[in-house]
Amino acid sequence: MKNPNDGFIRGRLRSVTFALKGMWLLITTEDSIKAQLFFGFLATCLGCYFNISMTEWMFQCLVIGIVLVAEALNTAVEKVADFIHPDYHKKIGFIKDIAAGAPAFAALISLIIAGIIYLPKIIAIL
Repeated sequence: MKNPNDGFIRGRLRSVTFALKGMWLLITTEDSIKAQLFFGFLATCLGCYFNISMTEWMFQCLVIGIVLVAEALNTAVEKVADFIHPDYHKKIGFIKDIAAGAPAFAALISLIIAGIIYLPKIIAIL
């Protein structure tokens, strides 16, 4: 919550604190984020092994970030939906399914980009 006594700098620092707390909560409580962090780490290791270009690093980091953001937003929507209506409800289920589609799209795009980056390198080894 915004504190009216906070100046600009103090307000920004409080915002960063809340953001870091949110990241920590995601990392420590959500299996989907843990899985995506693992795959991001794996992709980073592959990037180091194959010595990918700066442009490839840029795209890889971008899609890792997009997948993590999509997972975080999906988690937030699910938590809000569960808070509003803890029991099963058809409309809440529909909303949660749509929210789950966002990280699925992001993951699919990340797999396509990983294929574009790594398949030529793997084929060259074979």
